[in-house]
Order: sequence, then structure tokens, then C-alpha cells
Amino acid sequence: MSPFRAALATGTPQLGLSVMYPAPGIIERIGPDWDWIWIDAQHGELGYHDVLGLVRACDLVKRAAMVRVPGHEAGPIGLALDMAPAGVIVPCVDTPEQARAVVDAAKFPPLGKRSYGGRRPIDLLGRKYSDTANEDLLLIVQIESPQAIENAEAIAAVPGIDALFLGPDDIMLRRGYSMTAPRSKETLGKDMQAVISACRKHGKVGVMVGVGEEMLRLCVSMGFQMIVSGSDVMFLATGSKRASEDARAVVKQQAEKAAGSPQQSRPVATEAAPSIGSPY
Repeated sequence: MSPFRAALATGTPQLGLSVMYPAPGIIERIGPDWDWIWIDAQHGELGYHDVLGLVRACDLVKRAAMVRVPGHEAGPIGLALDMAPAGVIVPCVDTPEQARAVVDAAKFPPLGKRSYGGRRPIDLLGRKYSDTANEDLLLIVQIESPQAIENAEAIAAVPGIDALFLGPDDIMLRRGYSMTAPRSKETLGKDMQAVISACRKHGKVGVMVGVGEEMLRLCVSMGFQMIVSGSDVMFLATGSKRASEDARAVVKQQAEKAAGSPQQSRPVATEAAPSIGSPY
């Protein structure tokens, strides 16, 4: 059993960090704070060598790398797996037929049709890596449309699918919500329940985004085992905004002091902007 599968088996929710920028140093610096790293090669600014460098950084800090590929094509899925991550995330899986095709791409025979010969897995693990790859590597499919919600149980029942990941942005968009609407029990609760119920019924792992205390508590209480709770984008944006506002407040106070104006009492620490519960 792989170390990450062993961690999942403890029942303790595993907290994930989303990475969209091609900077392995981010993972080296803050990756150890998290249990797994979501490397987003679908929407992030990442090419082949960027993803490979990020996976290597995950190995360096001993954290599980989960690579989201751009689509369902067998070539990119196999290429991502040949980088030797802990798993892959496949977006927009709407039907059990699509799920079976994804299994064909990601799993070795007899379960699937994945091509053998990944350079990095052989270099690291030897030619026998395929003997345990089907069990070691997580195949995570994203449930991101009303059709996928309706088919969640059938998708979860497909042999070789290891986890279902509810994509909150796409499902909310397809249900008519603005992308500035809060991620909450009111906007996502029913779809979250459909996904986690399918996972429980078929013994699969439930994956969700839980940013902020409210959503994280909801994810944990419902039984999601892999929860994305932070991102490089979020930490850069909120950290920069707070630091710049604090610095400008100090400059303004000093200018008022020099001019002899009455100083307004203003704490240097500022409140972060209200969160909508998205890591982006």
C-alpha cells in the first residue's frame, strides 16, 4: 500500500494544497504544511516540464502529488502518470462510459489499457512498478455537472475509479450561480451529499474543496477524506493585499504625523476580504 493510501486508511481527512503556478519553490517552502498537493495542469500555468518539476518537489518534501490533466485523452493521462505522481485527477466525467474510458487510460491490464514504459517510474521503482501501480495510484474523477450528479452512483461503481471529486465552480456555474456566490451548504450541500453517498455505497474516496471554517467543517462532517483547503493563488493574493494595506497605513500615519495632522487611530493589521470559499 502506498503511503498516501495508508494515510487515507486511518480515516483522518487529508488536507490538500492547490498549485497553479510553475514554481517548485512554493512546494518546497509550504508543501510540508499539507498532506497532499493538487497540481493543476488543466487551469494552471503549467506545461510538461513544469508539472514534472512540481511532482519532483512533492517527492522532495514527501507529499503526495495529484496531477489534474486537461481532459479525458489517454495520451495526456498516461504522460502524467509516467511522471510518477501519487495519482491523477480527470475533469468533467459525466457518465459511467466516460469513467470506464478513463480507467482504460490510467490503469494497466487487466483492469485497463495503460501503456507501459514510463521513464521516471522505471528509474525510481524498477520495471516491476506496473505490478502494484493499479493499487498504488489514485484515479480521481471530477463530478462537475448535473448529469454527473445524476450518474454519481454509476460512476462510483466503475472498477478502477478510486475517488470522486465534486468540482464546486463548474457545478455551481451549471446550476446558474455567479462565480462570486459563496460556496456554502445552501449552494453545494445537495450535490456534496450525492457525491459522498455514492462514495460510501461503493467504497470510494470523497474529495472536495473546503476553504474557510464553514466549508471545511461541512466537508469533514459529511465524510470527505481529501479536502483542498489552500492554494498558492490564495496565499499570494491575500498575503500581498494585507501586507500592502498595512504598509500603506503606516506610510499614511507617518505623513500625517509629519504634517502635524491629528492621527486617526487605525490598527496596522487589516481584515482579509470576505471569502467566497474558493482557493482561486
